[in-house]
Amino acid sequence: MAMNQGDYPDWAELPPELTSSILHRLGGIEILENAQRVCTSWRRVCKDPSMWRKIDMSNPHRGDSCHHELDKMCHHAVDRSQGALVEIEIWRVATYELLSYIADRSSNLRSLKLALCYQIASEGLREILVKLPLLEVLETSYCALSAESVKVIGQSCPNLKSFGKNCEGYRRPRNECDDLALAIAETMPGLTRLQLFGNRLTDVGLKAILDGCPNLEYLDLRQCFNVNLVGDLEKRCSERIRVVRRPDDSTHDYPFDATVHDMDSSEDDDYLYDISDEEDDIAPADEFDDDLSGASDHSDLDHFD
Repeated sequence: MAMNQGDYPDWAELPPELTSSILHRLGGIEILENAQRVCTSWRRVCKDPSMWRKIDMSNPHRGDSCHHELDKMCHHAVDRSQGALVEIEIWRVATYELLSYIADRSSNLRSLKLALCYQIASEGLREILVKLPLLEVLETSYCALSAESVKVIGQSCPNLKSFGKNCEGYRRPRNECDDLALAIAETMPGLTRLQLFGNRLTDVGLKAILDGCPNLEYLDLRQCFNVNLVGDLEKRCSERIRVVRRPDDSTHDYPFDATVHDMDSSEDDDYLYDISDEEDDIAPADEFDDDLSGASDHSDLDHFD
């Protein structure tokens, strides 16, 4: 419809399907904090369960002080999905309690991406993921996840097509470790995409992955400095895998801090690589969320409604 000079469109009068298409380009945080407060029509669209089939709770610019607020938002977003959730990405705030809440209410979940979630131990994460057998995408960046847990997850989630386990990279890593690579090779034969940024695997682990994951189309080995892509190993990767990111390749598109550490001299990072399940401990939910004991009814989330 033609408009006179100086006229402006009334965004509140857009068809709901167009408004939904626009708002889907925002993350869950932006919708709950801002978009749904614009007007009544936007609020109506924002409360539709179809808006919450995919939830983005990544928060790169938020500090630790926002954990509790973001946790409440995530609970609320999951409630709005009414069981229709198929994809979710969470940065920093994923606790055992929150992930259990998601798994118990989202049996159709296909994609789970976690980053910087230090609060949950490997065994706790494993216990939750076995409840999600339809998972096709699992990414964990700077989260505790042992090789034994990866093996159990691979066996419990036979539909996995994409897996990521990202850690800090060390130019001269203290230890070599192929346990994670061998667990992947043994239990994830259907993978088409694999990202192991900063992993300590060697040529042995890489060969096992090439043997056990014949459908790989994308392989990210950036900052995996124990791998030597030469000779037959280089040939196998080049001929079979469409995209190979090599240890020294650019990290310009990597969403996290890609600083290369010269030597691994701290034991603080061990849990990101080789943590033993015997040392894991499922942290009680209230250890991190003391005031979330009433989260199931969300009486404290009225300001998001």
